[in-house]
Amino acid sequence: MDSVPAAPPVVSARFGIGDVVRHRLLDFRGVVFDVDPVFANTEEWYEAIPVEIRPSKDQPFYHLLAENAESSYVAYVSQQNLVRDDDEDPIDHPAIDGLFDHFEPGRYHLRREHRH
Repeated sequence: MDSVPAAPPVVSARFGIGDVVRHRLLDFRGVVFDVDPVFANTEEWYEAIPVEIRPSKDQPFYHLLAENAESSYVAYVSQQNLVRDDDEDPIDHPAIDGLFDHFEPGRYHLRREHRH
């Protein structure tokens, strides 16, 4: 008899597309542009995270257009390491204008052509 693989636990995303968030441990913030319900990156990427701060894979992971004091970049961050950002300033990232059409404190609004 073939065994049926167990379904992943049901999880709910705390943040949505356009939400502005801040990393709980590292000094950067960003805007969510995609959400994976569970970890969906490479094992190599995961193993590069120090064991003492390595997050569980069975939680939402967020793709962020991120910024810190030195640069802008794309980040992939677990839900446990994100908090809502209270800063009312927009994110300074060159890809924002291609995905979002306007900003209000705490949230970007997705361009109409990117909505489902």
